Amino acid sequence: MSDRLEGTQRTEALAALEGWTLVEGRDAIHKRFVFADFVAAFGFMTRVALVAEKMDHHPEWSNVYRTVNVTLTTHDAKGLTLRDVALAQAMDKLAV
Repeated sequence: MSDRLEGTQRTEALAALEGWTLVEGRDAIHKRFVFADFVAAFGFMTRVALVAEKMDHHPEWSNVYRTVNVTLTTHDAKGLTLRDVALAQAMDKLAV
């Protein structure tokens, strides 16, 4: 199990993420990815799924046409961990 991010480590980790926002009422982060069309959005989700499976860390997400909404949190830690930050960074790279 990963440790929840606290204090300075949390502040620095979240500052390094562009476009991710804290989810009100939860210790989680969210980002909306918008692509050119459904195929691009689905391709992104497929690439992320392969990375998430290797990390054994899976996002909460939904897809409507060209939009993918993602929420990240580590359920067994009951909050944000470095695993969430790492997956967020990987998603940002795959979205380009």
